[in-house]
Amino acid sequence: MGIANKHTMYDSTVIDATPDAVWAVVRDALKVVSIVSGPNAKDVGWADGGEVERVPARYDFTLVFNDGLVQQEIAGRNEVERSQTYRAVAPTMGVDQYVATIRIRPITNDPNRCFFDWTRELTIADDADPAVIEAIVAMMSKQTDAMRDHFVSTEK
Repeated sequence: MGIANKHTMYDSTVIDATPDAVWAVVRDALKVVSIVSGPNAKDVGWADGGEVERVPARYDFTLVFNDGLVQQEIAGRNEVERSQTYRAVAPTMGVDQYVATIRIRPITNDPNRCFFDWTRELTIADDADPAVIEAIVAMMSKQTDAMRDHFVSTEK
């Protein structure tokens, strides 16, 4: 596959739920990790006094496929625009830096649905194991659909 040293991903979908319902879930990073990673993540929890109402707020989880510890923090949140930015606080598994933003936008002619946008930027270490990086990127490429599918199963 060949992943560049700086890798940017952008994914979006339409979710069959109101923007407020989706935002209530998305603003809690632990819920997002649980939904999009499912059994691929374990020991998901707040760290260093982090909590959903605090920004910045640190949280950690472990990827099951290689027991890699992921340490991230909510770096910014905009309640009005329904956006949240988070970043890695420590390099892990060949990813030196990671920044992502999730945005929930209303669909003006359908208030019971919304746009879900997820932008991610990864800086890959020169000595990273290509197989591990490819596994991480492949996992991430399915996460937007997992979020969409979560709301299909919970809203109906």
